[in-house]
Parts: sequence; structure tokens; C-alpha cells
Amino acid sequence: MRRLLLAAGAAAVIGVVGCAPAATSLGNVRLSASEVLQQASQKAQEVTSYTADLVVDLSAGADRTGIIQGKLRSQQKPTLATDLTLDQITFAGQNVPGGLRVILVGDTVYLKSDALKTLLGNTKPWIKVDLKEVGDARGVNVDEVLGRAQQIDLKTSAALLTASKDAKAVGAEQVGGVDTTHYSGTFPVAEAVKQLAPEERVKAEGGLAKVDDMKFDAWIDADGLPRKVTLKGGPTDKGAFNATVAFTSFNEPTTIKAPSADEVGELPRNLHAE
Repeated sequence: MRRLLLAAGAAAVIGVVGCAPAATSLGNVRLSASEVLQQASQKAQEVTSYTADLVVDLSAGADRTGIIQGKLRSQQKPTLATDLTLDQITFAGQNVPGGLRVILVGDTVYLKSDALKTLLGNTKPWIKVDLKEVGDARGVNVDEVLGRAQQIDLKTSAALLTASKDAKAVGAEQVGGVDTTHYSGTFPVAEAVKQLAPEERVKAEGGLAKVDDMKFDAWIDADGLPRKVTLKGGPTDKGAFNATVAFTSFNEPTTIKAPSADEVGELPRNLHAE
């Protein structure tokens, strides 16, 4: 159970998106599918906050499969911060009772889990964790896990789609009551990661390395923003990845803060080395 909780924390940190017409128009100019995806990526860069529902299925072999399901809030200003509530976490046949909440503020990660609190004998509801240190001690490839989680971030997922050479409009659909145009296609992983900023590229490469090509579906609204994105890679002998993120709001006021100091405990040092 300790391994499951710590792996779940690592996966969660970044985790640590009348009907619209079949093609999108900008003024009097009709845009191709690839142009729409380029515009969506640019629009995503301008978003200051968003909320989303997400589901991630992943595997790294027959006995290492899992599912993560929850809700995400993210803000860019005044400080980059993420608040992720995971209602379901299953990995290698084990569940995390009561789920997990993760707040990432700057470079600091805070975990809240009744199961983890009981397991460690903590009296405080939140635990501050150095996930890199924990991962190294337990043989968890944190860069790979975070890379997979990062693919469902708004900016990253939108940027990856721009590498597609076969994107096409599928039709008009509603997502969460919003009119959208549904696009579908594939993109080569090696080319897609080149669309990311250098600081984002390393983590994404770690998660995407399991597959050569990724299938995607994206539902873009009239403002050029993705309302839903699905990514599917594999299965291959190295593993598989299947993620769905539905974005439920953009640019609405939100405040994400670190828990107060009197509510935060440290992960016991002896646990790092177990």
C-alpha cells in the first residue's frame, strides 16, 4: 500500500479540457483542421486558469496497469499552481481508499490522503513530499510518471496535436452543453515533443517514449479552445496510455494556495529509504 500511495502521489502532481459547423471560421476565412489545432494551441497559451475532469489509463506491462480519475484546477498567476483531487486511484490491482488530493505550488508538493495519514501515523492532514527523492529511493521513474500525467495538461496536450499531418474534422458535437467541432487524427511522438517548450520537453518525452504514434480526438469550441481531448497510444510491448480530459471552464477567478503551515507534516525520513 505504501508503494501504491507514493506512486499515486507521483502520478498526480502534474496531473501534476444549434451545433457548430463542421469546419471553423475566423472572420470570413475558413480554417483547415491543422490551422484550427494551431490556433487552439496558441489560445491555450493565453489561458490564465482552467478546470477539468480527467481519466488516465496506463500500463507498463501485464501486472502494472492502473487508472486515475479526478478533477483538476490550474492557475498561472500570481503563482503557477495546481489543485488535483483524485477520487479513484488503482494500480497493480490495489486501490487507494478515499482517494488523494494534491496541491502543487511552485516547486512544492502537498499530499492529503486519509489512508496515507493513517499509514504514517501523522497527526496533520497534509504531508509535504519531495517526490523525486521518494521515487529514487523506491525505484519509481518519476520523470516517466510525471511525463505521462503532464500530457493531459491544457498547454501540453494542445501543443502535441499540432504535430498531426492527418487531422480532419469529424463533425459537430456538443461537449458539456458547448457547441464544438470534433477533430481526429494521429501524431508521431518524436515530432510532437518538438512542439513543446524545452523545460516541458524532458518530462513529456519520458511519458511518451512507450509509443511511436499517438491517436487523438479533440473537440474545439467557437473560441478556438479545446473542450475535450483524448490521447491513445499503444498497446505495445512497452505499455499503453489512454487519457481523456474534459475542460469545464477557462479564465474564471480561482485561488490555489498551499495549506497553512500548522496543517502540514513532513514525510518521515526513514520511509524514504525503505
